[in-house]
Amino acid sequence: MERVAVIGVGQTKYEQGKRDTFHELVFDVAGKALADAGMTIKDVDNIVSISSDFWDGRTISSMAIQDAAGAFGKDITTVEGDGTFGVLYGMMRILSGSFGVCLVVAHHKGTESNMNGITNTCFDPLLERRLGLDALSSAALQARRYMAVSGAMPRQFALVSVKNHGNAKNNPFAMLPMDITVEDVMNSPMLADPLKKLDCSPVTDGAAALILAAEREAKKLVTNKKRVWLLGVGHCTDAYRLGDRDLADTRALKKAAKKAYSMAGVDPWDIDMAEVYDAFSYMEPLWLEGLGFCDDGKGVEYLERGTFDMDGKLPVNPSGGRLSANPVQVAGLAEVIECVLQLRGTAGKRQVKGAEKALAQGINGMCGQSHCVWVLGK
Repeated sequence: MERVAVIGVGQTKYEQGKRDTFHELVFDVAGKALADAGMTIKDVDNIVSISSDFWDGRTISSMAIQDAAGAFGKDITTVEGDGTFGVLYGMMRILSGSFGVCLVVAHHKGTESNMNGITNTCFDPLLERRLGLDALSSAALQARRYMAVSGAMPRQFALVSVKNHGNAKNNPFAMLPMDITVEDVMNSPMLADPLKKLDCSPVTDGAAALILAAEREAKKLVTNKKRVWLLGVGHCTDAYRLGDRDLADTRALKKAAKKAYSMAGVDPWDIDMAEVYDAFSYMEPLWLEGLGFCDDGKGVEYLERGTFDMDGKLPVNPSGGRLSANPVQVAGLAEVIECVLQLRGTAGKRQVKGAEKALAQGINGMCGQSHCVWVLGK
């Protein structure tokens, strides 16, 4: 099987109230990714856009940004979901043999959306939707279940927020770089017990793009220092209804991670840094357990030891994570881009020394219904 590389990346600063249109955001990041790769849109033969009719507030949302992505006269297709799945789709198109270079682009403006209303529509319309369930309230249910089976406490979850907002201080793209304490998190307003405001990711606007290339094209288009290889990927989906799964059981993530590690020929602790989907603070230790970095129920103990700090054994979310910026459709793509920057050695003040292999994990659906795990390497 031919290898696939990331050869160019671009992203906006993540913030609230961006005045740019979707069209302008996509044009900006597509241009940045092309410039980073030292190529033009003529070198790209297909585009994968990541957008959502619900979040964009219009049908066939990808149509609004096709020309901005440079799709005139080219094949374009759309993924409605996390950016990690968009990268997966782009890689699959290249490995089909039909394409050689793929531009993957994502955009999101949370401040022009209604997160509670939109995520409420994810649920069964006959029963669960009428209960008012949404991303926040369902996450609170999952946090409570995780606490019940692991013995973890909200003060321990708060360590994630302290760590990641602190990491964001070294990321010029992050929205919420802050020095905060566990007490700050615990004293912030309660949104859905046990989740407080500083346990939750912010409403965010932004866009990102990357360029994938088959090995034959990557070696022709960019220098070795620009190439970061997609070593392995795994994805798996759990049951749709919350009541049909144990919300503290990361079985879908475990299967996805196992596939990714097997394809890449690595074990979990061969990874040098990881970007993990932390839309809510409790998610980071829960997903790290599913990824195999610690036994089930032990994630918060590793947090307390500093294992996942920037100077720990496995730096997690050096970008600041989704707690510091969460443009929903873009989030996973931003994770992959952070891994690329780290492996290139161009992550600036947040650079993980000697990073050779990196992991990015994204989710779709409520409470991590679907997971996509990437292993990348130099």
